[in-house]
Amino acid sequence: MQNPVGWFEIYVQDLQRAKAFYEAVLAVKLEKLEAPGSSPVDMWAFPMQQGGTGAAGALVKMEGMPSGGNSTLVYFSCQDCAVEAGRVGAQGGKVEKDKFAIGPYGFIALVTDTEGNMIGLHSMQ
Repeated sequence: MQNPVGWFEIYVQDLQRAKAFYEAVLAVKLEKLEAPGSSPVDMWAFPMQQGGTGAAGALVKMEGMPSGGNSTLVYFSCQDCAVEAGRVGAQGGKVEKDKFAIGPYGFIALVTDTEGNMIGLHSMQ
């Protein structure tokens, strides 16, 4: 059985600004993905492991695809989501809701990135 989400994309307007935000807040290094065919798409992938659990995904800049205001929320796994949430403001984002308990499922914080996309940060501690 597989997890229900296999891939995610976060649409952005300023790719370098968004890349810097996610690399700093999540303390990761994104990797350039080659666009399929002659597609005018610029993509930077989050670290991923073939066959690992959870979903892989990328930041995407594509003409005609606006950022922000969507109804999908992507949650990033963290050791302690308060740590990542604490980095958001310095990177130009905004903490919408500080770390709070979600019962036996751990804790989450909700933040908005530099492009207006709301994302979730999830941890068990």
